[in-house]
Amino acid sequence: MRRLKTFALRHFETSLIIIILFGIVVIAFLVNYKFAFLNFFFLPVILAGYYLGKSKAVLTASLCILLVVFYHIFSRVVFRSLPQMSLDEVLNIVTWAGFLILTAAVIGAITEQREARLRSLQKAYSGVLEIMVKYLEVADERRPRSVRVAHLAGKIAAAAKMNTFQIENIKSAALLLEAGDLRSNLHLYDEVAAFMERESKLSGKAADDRARVLLRTTASLLKEVEPILANYFYHYVEEAEILDKDLSTVPTGSSIIALADLVDRLNTDMLPAPWKNEVRTLQDIRKLSGRAFPAAAVQALFQLVSSSS
Repeated sequence: MRRLKTFALRHFETSLIIIILFGIVVIAFLVNYKFAFLNFFFLPVILAGYYLGKSKAVLTASLCILLVVFYHIFSRVVFRSLPQMSLDEVLNIVTWAGFLILTAAVIGAITEQREARLRSLQKAYSGVLEIMVKYLEVADERRPRSVRVAHLAGKIAAAAKMNTFQIENIKSAALLLEAGDLRSNLHLYDEVAAFMERESKLSGKAADDRARVLLRTTASLLKEVEPILANYFYHYVEEAEILDKDLSTVPTGSSIIALADLVDRLNTDMLPAPWKNEVRTLQDIRKLSGRAFPAAAVQALFQLVSSSS
């Protein structure tokens, strides 16, 4: 029995055709009132919609209809003594065929929506895992570059008199600065945030208050972090060669992360090509005040430098 089930699932389309042909043969030779048993064909159509999707379910329904119509035509050609189909019989077949195709389309559409939700859920979980892995990667004793940048960016934001919420968002975004290929990973934060927001609404009484608060807090954080990272990537990576930027279009958090990243690269002699000719010492960063970085952020940076010296 188990082998038969495994074979049927492995060769599902072939099994469907066998079921349909079996139904046609049984109805043709063993059933007297054939119209009553036309509903048998809803079974393979529903199975096709559930396992194969909308298009193949509609094709299965069309095959069933064609076989039934062909049987009625063939039986009257072979057995000429059979009476012609009455108007009621024609209406019965047309109505049955319409509902059969409608059932195939509805079941198939529901299945495709379910599969799309599952794919979205899988992507969201993958995003959660990737974000967690990146946090774990930076949580070692050597203080990787992303940790140094996050630490400095948080200090600059605090010196610039930004509120605690903004400071934490900037630090969180900076920690994720090197989360693999930034361009391809940015969509993960949006998907994870949307998933967590849905989960927090759907959790209801099944989840405790702590779980709901955690989901909402994480979703809120990711929704704030994603635009900071996206704007950093666009203005300071893709358009790194443009030093005179329209700062009104650049979020302050993105600029602060870019400034902290530049200082860290300067200290470790890892300046990228666009900055090498402009920045050789820390004092050269002053020249970029109001051009590549907001004046308030540059001023906050040098306040930190003067207070630490």
